[in-house]
Amino acid sequence: MPRNWKLIGKFLTFKEKFVVTMLLLLIAASFVIWVNAIYLHFTKPIPKSGGEYTEGIVGQPLYINPLLSQTSEADSDLSQLVYSGLFKYDKDGNVVPDLADRYEVSDDQQTFTVYLRKGVKWHDGKDLTAADAFFTYNILQDPTYKSPLRQAWQGVSVSQTDDYTLVFTLKNPYIGFLENLTIGILPKHVWENIAPEKFALADYNLHPIGSGPYMYTDFQKDSEGNILTYHLSAFRNYYGGAAYISKMTFDFYPDDDVLVTAYNKKEVMGMGSVAPEKLSMIKNVKSTDLHELVIPRYFAVFYNKTKSLPLADDQVRQALDISVDRKQIIDEVLHGKGEILTSPFFKEMRGFDSQDNSGEVKIDEANKLLDGAGWKLDPNDNVRKKNGSALEFGLVTTDWPELSQTAELLAKQWSKIGVKVNVQTLSVSDLQQNYIKDRQYDSLLFGQATSFTPDLYSFWHSSQKRDGLNLALFDNKSTDTLLENIRQEDNVDQRTQDYQQLQSLLSQEHPASFLYGPAFLYPVSTAVQGMDVQNIVSPSQRFVDVNKWYVRTSRVFK
Repeated sequence: MPRNWKLIGKFLTFKEKFVVTMLLLLIAASFVIWVNAIYLHFTKPIPKSGGEYTEGIVGQPLYINPLLSQTSEADSDLSQLVYSGLFKYDKDGNVVPDLADRYEVSDDQQTFTVYLRKGVKWHDGKDLTAADAFFTYNILQDPTYKSPLRQAWQGVSVSQTDDYTLVFTLKNPYIGFLENLTIGILPKHVWENIAPEKFALADYNLHPIGSGPYMYTDFQKDSEGNILTYHLSAFRNYYGGAAYISKMTFDFYPDDDVLVTAYNKKEVMGMGSVAPEKLSMIKNVKSTDLHELVIPRYFAVFYNKTKSLPLADDQVRQALDISVDRKQIIDEVLHGKGEILTSPFFKEMRGFDSQDNSGEVKIDEANKLLDGAGWKLDPNDNVRKKNGSALEFGLVTTDWPELSQTAELLAKQWSKIGVKVNVQTLSVSDLQQNYIKDRQYDSLLFGQATSFTPDLYSFWHSSQKRDGLNLALFDNKSTDTLLENIRQEDNVDQRTQDYQQLQSLLSQEHPASFLYGPAFLYPVSTAVQGMDVQNIVSPSQRFVDVNKWYVRTSRVFK
């Protein structure tokens, strides 16, 4: 046969040989494509272990310790990966067992009995038991260790009944107590001989031993002592199932601009977060998945009726509220990446009342309210006046670009109904020490963080007016009763009704103008798959399902 082909070749011209060759190549290519199509049709991709993920973060790690990490996102992020708590948040922001196998709550909601998983290992191979958790909570409550979480643990006693059982006893019923148990647990055998005064200085704050999905490997510093890169590796004995991605690397940058530049150069595969105004700087848009996560942080203008006579007028506060163009603020300041709010409740929360959450701008209605309340427009300066006093007040906020821009936009919007607003932007420390602490402001543009099962007691109960977080100095007996009931109510339906009634009371009183909840923007390379998280209570919670992420795949038959 080969000889025959050679003889045939002698009778073909060069052009004919070329055509035949191309036809044969086309047939071969078609066959390969056909086989590959069949293979793809009858198989599916599945995660495969291996690979590396590199993320860039603004800041520097210092305390990779769950009892000290709250003031730094770099610390919180790494602690989330290294440590585990008795409970954790799932992808929807709900509290679910983690190191806990199960739990029981007494009828009076004051005793929580938690039974730990058995067989959990620390990264150094030792067993994790209730003694570790008992040790952690005792340190947390000890003022000499100076944990920023200590305040939330006042009135809680902890006892250990056996190697895998803890009992928490509360002075007062609190249905949201399980959220307190999402704190990472420290290994007793590592920390028990470290004195309180050495706690924040211990090497284990940068060389941690935890029980989470990733374990510390090493880090590199520059000549000035700044940490440039921090390496973690998958913990193969992780009780939740070993993570698919073998290595996690974190690079640290001084600011957002340098971080975005590094991402564009593909030095990192993801950015810890990015401000909305920086999105336009991302060049490799097609290879980027922008995860827009819901985080329960609301921003509002809190009115201090005790400092401003105009703001003590109910009609004035109502007029201010209904004349705010929230959509304009979100579009111009957040570049569309946010949720309109008219209460402290997000639509993702149980009890959210959607009846009046459109944030519709009602300029005509606002003008009628002010006219009816005796605030008449002076055409000479376009400011309303009543009994010789101008409808004027101060608005203070931080010098963060997002808030300073929002404040200026609010001043322009309110000028349309004859209100003069004097905006003052301050550093966070100046604002906290000289204004918020003693409530020295007419109005305050600020944010507050809650959870998806919100406990708003600290923000709106009258007992929190001076020393708490009640920034509007709101004082309403009906609201107080609701807030107290919500903390104790274990019936979900009743708590939902209480939430809705709370929203109704706040909308009637207008102690604040709720504006928006910004989205948490998390850009990650499309090469990273398996991210399923939707709602996060804090930035570090974006890693709640990190052991299910993957960068490599294999195919199996369906």
